[in-house]
Amino acid sequence: MASIHNDIPLPASAHDVWDAVRDFGALHQRLVPGFVTACTLDGDARIVTFANGSVAREVLVDCDDARQRLVYAINNERLKHYSASVQVIADGERRSRLVWIIDMLPNELAPYVQGQTKDAVIAMQKAFPAAAA
Repeated sequence: MASIHNDIPLPASAHDVWDAVRDFGALHQRLVPGFVTACTLDGDARIVTFANGSVAREVLVDCDDARQRLVYAINNERLKHYSASVQVIADGERRSRLVWIIDMLPNELAPYVQGQTKDAVIAMQKAFPAAAA
C-alpha cells in the first residue's frame, strides 16, 4: 500500500488552520483555493472538483476537535483503497504544522496523487500567507 506523507509548516495559528480544515464543505474557499475549484456537501460527503477537472467524492470518516484531526476516504472504481488524515499541530502561537497522510491502493496511482498533493500544498501555503513583519 502506498503511503504519502506531507508535513506542511504554515505561518498561521493552529486554531485558524484547524478552523479551515474542519470546515468540510469550504475546501475550495478556505484551505486549498485554486487547487479545488468547487466543493458541495452531499450528506456526510463532499463532492470536490479539482482545477485539473477531476472530481472526487470524499466521505467524512471522523472530525476530532480535541485532536484537531480530520479523516476522509474515497471509494471509487479507480481506487481500491484511499484513506487520508489531516492533523493540525501547534508550533507556537502563530505557527502550525499540517500533517496530511494518505494511504492508498493501487500503488500505481501514487505518483499521480503525490503530484496532486504537491499542488495542494502550494495552494495551502497561499491560503495562509506569512504576516508582514
